Amino acid sequence: IRCWSNIPFITVPLSRAHGKSFAHRSELKHAKRIVVKLGSAVVTRGDECGLALGRLASIVEQVSMLQNQGREMMIVTSGAVAFGKQRLRHEILLSQSVRQALHSGQSQLKDMAIPVLEARACAAAGQSGLMALYEAMFTQYSICAAQILVTNLDFHDEQKRRNLNGTLHELLRMNIVPIINTNDAVVPPPEPNSDLQGVNVISVKDNDSLAARLAVEMKTDLLIVLSDVEGLFDSPPGSDDAKLIDIFYPGDQQSVTFGTKSRVGMGGMEAKVKAALWALQGGTSVVIANGTHPKISGHVITDIVEGKKVGTFFSEVKPAGPTVEQQAEMARAGGRTLAALQPEQRAEIIYRLADLLTDQREEILLANKKDLEEAENKGRLALPLLKRLSLSTSKLNSLAIGLRQIAASSQDSVGRVIRRTRIAKDLDLEQVTVPIGVLLVIFESRPDCLPQVSALAIASGNGLLLKGGKEAAHSNQILHHLTQEALSIHGVRDAVQLVNTREEVEDLCRLDKLIDLIIPRGSSQLVRNIQKAAKGIPVMGHSEGICHVYVDTDASVEKVTRIIRDSKCEYPAACNALETLLIHRDLLRTPLFDQIIDMLRVEQVKIHAGPKFASYLTFSPSEVKSLRTEYGDLECCIEVVDSVKEAVEHIHKYGSSHTDVIITENEKTAEFFLQHVDSACVFWNASTRFSDGYRFGLGAEVGISTSRIHARGPVGIEGLLTTKWLLRGDNHVVSDFSEHGSMKYLHESLPLPQRNAN
Repeated sequence: IRCWSNIPFITVPLSRAHGKSFAHRSELKHAKRIVVKLGSAVVTRGDECGLALGRLASIVEQVSMLQNQGREMMIVTSGAVAFGKQRLRHEILLSQSVRQALHSGQSQLKDMAIPVLEARACAAAGQSGLMALYEAMFTQYSICAAQILVTNLDFHDEQKRRNLNGTLHELLRMNIVPIINTNDAVVPPPEPNSDLQGVNVISVKDNDSLAARLAVEMKTDLLIVLSDVEGLFDSPPGSDDAKLIDIFYPGDQQSVTFGTKSRVGMGGMEAKVKAALWALQGGTSVVIANGTHPKISGHVITDIVEGKKVGTFFSEVKPAGPTVEQQAEMARAGGRTLAALQPEQRAEIIYRLADLLTDQREEILLANKKDLEEAENKGRLALPLLKRLSLSTSKLNSLAIGLRQIAASSQDSVGRVIRRTRIAKDLDLEQVTVPIGVLLVIFESRPDCLPQVSALAIASGNGLLLKGGKEAAHSNQILHHLTQEALSIHGVRDAVQLVNTREEVEDLCRLDKLIDLIIPRGSSQLVRNIQKAAKGIPVMGHSEGICHVYVDTDASVEKVTRIIRDSKCEYPAACNALETLLIHRDLLRTPLFDQIIDMLRVEQVKIHAGPKFASYLTFSPSEVKSLRTEYGDLECCIEVVDSVKEAVEHIHKYGSSHTDVIITENEKTAEFFLQHVDSACVFWNASTRFSDGYRFGLGAEVGISTSRIHARGPVGIEGLLTTKWLLRGDNHVVSDFSEHGSMKYLHESLPLPQRNAN
């Protein structure tokens, strides 16, 4: 028997076989029976007198939602003392004001003192009101709640424990939410403390321990402990080096320094950890999280149950490798070392990786074959995605060529001086290129993306976190191994990390203190999800690739069908494939128009008619549902416009600012199109498919950006660099440049150093 807070804990609970807790957060969505423990800091207001009604209503809403999903919810709550204190203070003030008004006059009212209120009296006055409040709130969701008050003595008596267990099971069977609290009105008086000003508060450790005890007794799947801190930190929250612990394992107590308790209650984090570890030992998973933060309290409970990275998760299963936070820190340290290497050394790493792609192609293709077989057997990938997943000897050769291009062009990327200014005599300013920091690249079904992005990160001196799709797990594993082998020749193996843990993309996007830029490579839905999830981290990319080709009246017959065929049919799943074909009205019912339609039919391209195009036809193809559609397959929309100006307006209204093309022999019309279309890539008489880092001579790309800040279009090495300012002086101070100072600003532009011709 172990005793915490005067409650005896039996190591093997009554009628409970030793269960097994969930090993990973992602499994929490399977939790059937859940206990939510609400600490005093969560339930009470900031003035510590009365309840935080809005916060409590939000918690009740979340519990009701989970209850109505078929889960069995229980609440262990504090708050009776605070609620009772509010009521008793009101009564005391009222009675005092009447007495003093009768005997001393109004002038004495302001000098009235509130006596110290005994905690048990506060609890007695507050219990009924607290329960009435819970009942009123749960009634709004057609849920019944029942109150159960317990004391330490109830756990000493075997029969009482059996009765409590039976009562709780019966309530859960009837779909009633039990609300459990210690019966603070009859417990022994506590030691005086000042947690609630003027009130001796019953120790919160009672409710922490009570929640853990009930969770194990009731064979609960999950215990959620809500407090006023984000979770468990490795040192007291608020200290400079304090870091939130994502997952806490038994035996990690030595790595944690506990600070003071929360603003109310006696338990503090140390008591919560002890209770959590005891519950974990009994087979109940535990999460400690913040229930007071206004931005997350409205969904903290449901987020935890959905497996999102909220608070600290207690797990008995320690992963073999580092956490993603540790990987990000390793990538940052490795990236800084990488950036400090000589350009020739970074190029040597990339050349080595290019050689490994061809030397180890049999092993790479064997791993890729496993991915393809698993994907086909599970039937979870569409044909275009299977094509993206597939690697071949020719693809690996092309990758190696691209990597060598990157190595050759990276000699003068990091540390390049792009501006020099003489501020004053012996005071020179330089603006130089530097890496962005740590990149997170998330990609789907594209194992060839891994060496491309790795090479660009190496060339630009950035640390890199890679999160690939599970459908390419075998391919990604060997390609990452080869990347680290190449990095090892200069001791920077850790600069590129592959995330293999069960991290959800949304959780990765919250690591704003560890990641500097997110680059998604995948479907438009993936990009939109990441842009939505990444609250504090910039996202480089495009959500859609709605590319247009406009056929002008002066278009060449020979060029039109070739360019359209290549733009649509060469790789229809690509983001730079044609999706909408704009035809000048004068070309309708001409031989050129017939040739375009015949070619699309031969290539088995399904045609959707835009509204104007459909109005010209007696029997039209299926009318398009939206002119903002990215088909990603052998489908396209055809629409009619009256002029190049209308074509530009259509592109601005329905396009995605990715890649747009004009086919014409009229140079004036072409220049109008090139200058007025506001897209990342605008072409004249060339296929949309040229919008690609390799084809632009960048060696490779991390993606195509339609953003208007920093980088736009295919993003190569230059797009992964930012700048910093270097100022070299000699005892200069700003006061010397004042009106009566001895120095004057020069602001002279200085010549740039010669770039490496190689």
